[in-house]
Parts: sequence; C-alpha cells; structure tokens
Amino acid sequence: MKHPLHISRRGALALVLAVVTVVATGLVVSGRNHDPAANNPAPEQARVKPSTAPSGAALDLSPSQLGSIKIEPVGTYRFPVEEQAVGEISFADDLSVQVFPPYQGTLIEALVELGDQVRKDQPLYTIKSPDLIQAESTLIGAAATFDLTSKELARVQGLSGIAEREKEQATSDQQTAEGALKAARDAVRVFGKTDAEIDQMIASRTIDPALVVRSPITGKVTAFNAPPGLLVQPGNPPAPYSVANLSIKWMLANVVESEVPLFHLGQPVQVKVMAYPDRVFRGRISKIYEMVDPNTHRVTIRSDIADPKDELRPGMLANFVIRVHGPVEATALPANGVVRETDGTMTAWVTTDRHHFVQRIIKTGLLKDNEVQILEGLERGELAVTDGAVFLSNMLEAPPSD
Repeated sequence: MKHPLHISRRGALALVLAVVTVVATGLVVSGRNHDPAANNPAPEQARVKPSTAPSGAALDLSPSQLGSIKIEPVGTYRFPVEEQAVGEISFADDLSVQVFPPYQGTLIEALVELGDQVRKDQPLYTIKSPDLIQAESTLIGAAATFDLTSKELARVQGLSGIAEREKEQATSDQQTAEGALKAARDAVRVFGKTDAEIDQMIASRTIDPALVVRSPITGKVTAFNAPPGLLVQPGNPPAPYSVANLSIKWMLANVVESEVPLFHLGQPVQVKVMAYPDRVFRGRISKIYEMVDPNTHRVTIRSDIADPKDELRPGMLANFVIRVHGPVEATALPANGVVRETDGTMTAWVTTDRHHFVQRIIKTGLLKDNEVQILEGLERGELAVTDGAVFLSNMLEAPPSD
C-alpha cells in the first residue's frame, strides 16, 4: 500500500501541469487577437472575381494598377485589302540580249569585261570573219575597176575622130563599174564598217579583217564567254556576251489558283527583299501566265520592278504585296490591346467604369500599321484596354501586388 502523502504529491504535480497548459493556450489565443498584422490588411491587390460573362474572367484594379494600362473607346481603321506571296527576282528577259556575231568568225579581242556598263552601239568584241574578208576584197577590186573604166572613159572622150560606138562602150563600162563599186560598198557597210573606214580601205588597197560586234542596247554586261580564238557563229550558244538593262527587274511570284481573279495587269505592287529590310521596291504586274502548275495549283505572276540603282540581284527571295481592293473601314483595336492566349484564342479587356474589367474572346482579321481588325466580340464605342492588355491577362495567373 502506497503512502498517502506520496499520492497527494503526485496529484498536486498533475494539477500544476494542467494549469500551466491552460494559461499558455490562453496567451497564444490572446496574442493572435492582438496581432497588429492580423487587424491591418495587406496592401490592396487586384481581386479576381468570377465573371458572369461566358467569354472570360474579370478583374478589379486599384488606382495604381490603372497606371499600367491605357483605356480608350473602340474605334475604326481603314484597312487595305492586300494579298501576299513569295517571289524571286530575275533579269527582265525582254530587256536582256545575248550578243551573237552576225557572221561566223574567230574571236580576236574582247573589249569589255563582265559587269561593265555599256552604251548602245558600243563595241563589245571583234572577230576575224571570212565573209567580211571576201566582201572587202570585192570592194577593193570594184574600186580598181571603177578607176580604170573612169580613166578609159576620160581618154576616149578626149580623142577626136573616134567612133561613137567606142565612146558608148567606154561609158557603159564606166557605169557598170560604178554600180559594182556601190554594191560592194553596201556589202561592206552591212558588216558595220563606216564610210570613212571604207574610203580608207579603198585608198590603201588593204582589207580590215576585224568585224566589230556592238551592243544593241544600253545596259550592263551580265555574261561573258569570249576568250580569244573562240569560233563564234550566229545563234550558236553560248553567246560571247549578254547585256541587260538592269533598271527594271522581274519579280516572279506564285499565287494559289483560287486568288488569280484578284490580280490584273497594271496593278501596283510593293516588294521587299531580305538584303534591304527597310526598303520598298515598287512596280506593276506585267503578265499573268496562263499555265497552272498541276502539282502546286499555283499560277506565276510577273511584275516589272523599278531598280534604278541596280540593287536587286537575280535569285533574291522577295515578299510581294498588292492591294487588290480599296480600303475597308472596320472596327479596330491597337495591337497592344489584343492578347493571344495559350490555347490560341484572341482576347481583349473591356470596362464600363474604368475599375472593373471583363475579359472577352474576340475574332480578329487584318493587321496593318499596328491596328487589328475586330470581326467579332467588340462594338465600336465600347471602353477597352488599348495598351497593356497582356498585363491584365498575366494577372489572372498570379495577381501582383502594388
């Protein structure tokens, strides 16, 4: 049997522990009730509220948060109706010419180099032409015969008592020689020889075997294949030279066959290339080809592009933009007021009191000059966020504090 005093002491100890526990609990509760942080709320935050609108959520913004956005009435913008395609720069074939010799011959000398600017009728190269040699030989012989018959006619006419028939024969021979000389001069002139050069050949009784081939147009030498000694013939490629007028280039673009009715000859076009991203080259549609590619179902459209400084190079990729209709006035919102959500939908934020904002799903159309065409979801005159809309959309995930 335990001693009574011992039992009493154990009971007293238990009682003390219970009292301490109750007091400690009371202090904790009292401390919570008097915590200044508990009575003073945190700085004001945007409050996300469930939206009654089926298109999105809603936000209430504090005055300081309103400074991060811009609110304006939904307006309109005149959108140009444009079509775009990718094309390629090319030389203008009708302004580029392969310069073949008019007669067969052996190339003697190349007078210009690849990339040189040349004028119309400027000499490009010379060839030794058997046809020219034959024509010049005939010319010299005709000139000699003319001189001889002319002297004979003068002699006969100076004689007295000579038969009339002899005078007529001398006159006939002289006239025949004169006609032959004229024909011989014309034959040599066909080869590009000038009258002065022909007179020099007649006077010196020597032939000039060099046939000069001249540029038919003003432009730049775009191809060169003229080593000395090369046998060249009319129309037998490759031509010794190619010359092109480079102030006009072609842009060949492929458009889908369903859009062909939108394009017409003479329509103005705007072209951009990667080499000059800030430049716009202008031109007009010059040809719409008849053939539809059976594999891609596209049609080639050719445009003449003005390039007075010869900056475009054949083979450059080009972006082709053309206005196919007059401008259309439509409901519009600045691009900073439109948000593409993670699921691909487009949204905007509207308000009636500049404090409560509702997210709304919209359907967009054309984009021009930082203005977005609104096809559905907004009405003209509604108050909407025109700058900082993405700020509101991000707040839906984690509303930031001031």
